Amino acid sequence: MVYSGSMVMLAPLMALFAGVLILIFPRLLSYIVAIYLIAIGLAGLFPMMMIVGPMG
Repeated sequence: MVYSGSMVMLAPLMALFAGVLILIFPRLLSYIVAIYLIAIGLAGLFPMMMIVGPMG
């Protein structure tokens, strides 16, 4: 099965995961925020990297 989702679905999942980690490990806040922002920024700059398949 080929997944052809977009950032519309990925961003909320990443935010939920980051929020849970921050609740469990409050000291990780700066690292989690930094990783989240880098991931969202890269996905915004290179949206074609998120598409799986030979021709998109």
